[in-house]
Amino acid sequence: MLKSSGLGQPRKGFGGGPGEDQFATFLVRAQAEEMAKTGGFGLAESIFQSLMARQK
Repeated sequence: MLKSSGLGQPRKGFGGGPGEDQFATFLVRAQAEEMAKTGGFGLAESIFQSLMARQK
């Protein structure tokens, strides 16, 4: 999911070069693991509340 959102993609401007490209996947994986440990980022609850509001 994070990779699809554009995290870990090389920057267009000034960036870290080939090293950044090689280690970007490690960063994305670490971010995903931390998000999973904390229970995500609250998107499911927001969607649920939105759907419930539409039913009323």
